[in-house]
Amino acid sequence: MRFDLTDLQLFLHVAEAGSITSGAERTHLALASASARLRGMEDLLGVPLLLRKRRGVEVTDAGRTLLHHARAVTQQMDRMRGDLGEYAQGLKGQIRLLCNTAALMEFLSEALASYMKTHPHVNIDVDERLSYDIVQALTDGLADIGIIADSVASAGLQTLPFRDDRLVVVAAPDHALALAAGSRRSISFAEILEHDFIGLAGDSALQQHLGEHAAKLGRRLRYRVRLRSFDAICRMVESGVGIAVVPQTAAARYKKTMALRQLRLTDAWAMRHLLICVRNYDDLPAYARSLVDAIRA
Repeated sequence: MRFDLTDLQLFLHVAEAGSITSGAERTHLALASASARLRGMEDLLGVPLLLRKRRGVEVTDAGRTLLHHARAVTQQMDRMRGDLGEYAQGLKGQIRLLCNTAALMEFLSEALASYMKTHPHVNIDVDERLSYDIVQALTDGLADIGIIADSVASAGLQTLPFRDDRLVVVAAPDHALALAAGSRRSISFAEILEHDFIGLAGDSALQQHLGEHAAKLGRRLRYRVRLRSFDAICRMVESGVGIAVVPQTAAARYKKTMALRQLRLTDAWAMRHLLICVRNYDDLPAYARSLVDAIRA
């Protein structure tokens, strides 16, 4: 199956306009040439992509699937042109860094800010992912640097120590969980699942991590609300609406200004050693090696 970019752009324009004539004009093709390309795509696939009607065209189910992939391909090409165009404006390097929630929200900000001040011509694309997704992306060559939990296998990658990250549960001092815990300083994850949770908004790697461990116990987390930062989460916890699982570094910081009860989770997976991982440190460009050194420090 071979479609070139012109084929995909033509199909996008035809689908958006609902007309082969308009699509051909937008793609700067003659109508006969555009029609021949569309027929060729359908012949290659063996299914119709468009239903031709008296007043235009309608995309078929197969056409909608192609439309989805065509948009993804053209968007990626646009990003590539934009990234490459920046080199003409003085950009010297681009780094793709993948990390989990704790690394992103607790440990990286200062290191990245310091690095970018001393490397003004380097751009960093930071994306939050689950640790095993990060390993796969690095293995596939889709990222330059990753930060993962050591509980995930990383065979074939080089790893360097980064930080320790313990997960704790926080609750208001008068919350049912805190009262039931009494003088205890620790608790198991299974013991807290009956309570309502406050979590991070969006597709957070931490929330996925917690959800997976709840599923292993045959349970689901009940979220009252999802917020965008640990600060907002802890403020909501302080009000007594629910409990939350956060990195110990965040809990310690917010306990200084908020009324929070902290309990250490006893589950082995709650104590995580974070690692920096790369395919090969020596093969990285000098500016990427400098970033690894900066975040290790």
